[in-house]
Amino acid sequence: MNTEFPASLMEGLPLGEKIANELRIQIIGGKLEKGSVLSENQIAADFGTSRGPVRDALKTLSNEGLIRLERMGVVILGLTPEDMQEIYDVRILIEGFILERLSHDFNESRRNTLLHIIDKMELAAKHNDDVDFSRYDMEFHETMIRYCNHQRIFRLWNGIRPIIFAALLVATKNRFTRAVEGVPQLIHQHRSIVDAISEGDQEHIRQAAKDHYTEAFKTVSQSLFFFER
Repeated sequence: MNTEFPASLMEGLPLGEKIANELRIQIIGGKLEKGSVLSENQIAADFGTSRGPVRDALKTLSNEGLIRLERMGVVILGLTPEDMQEIYDVRILIEGFILERLSHDFNESRRNTLLHIIDKMELAAKHNDDVDFSRYDMEFHETMIRYCNHQRIFRLWNGIRPIIFAALLVATKNRFTRAVEGVPQLIHQHRSIVDAISEGDQEHIRQAAKDHYTEAFKTVSQSLFFFER
């Protein structure tokens, strides 16, 4: 079958997780439309596997609210603008806390690590590699979260991460195709976040975070809900 989720990001994953990744990005990207119905047998045949890994994947997607499991089959619920707003509300709460906390425990090593990730984003942009750009974008934010060593925050993050990353992949692909001129601004916003944390100025941190997440939400929403697919 033709896949939407990048094969390079699937290596080493359990089969159920691979199926979940593929179905998730097809749902978020609009290939699987809201209201459509699939069967476990159909999905298993598409992926050339037994029903066990399919059931694992469907349980994951059901917990994320992207599908509804019924006796008749799997009903696609999709992702609405309101869903995306709620996800970004949670993301801002999590990362706002993380940025403030990190500013009290920041050092040159951490700064250099984050700047190196941004350099890799910039290199991916020069090569028009939307997949690597998305991967490093996600790595940047997860690195900050890991630095704070807050296990409950990390669990909350892991709960929304799969949808955020799938939406990021779709949005970045669209951005590189339709609005690549906005990529340097996105890179600049990441550097501004690092600078703000380094300075420890809480107002600067809040403003840098607001600028970035406002732009990120706008880009993702346009890609998922307004661009013609």
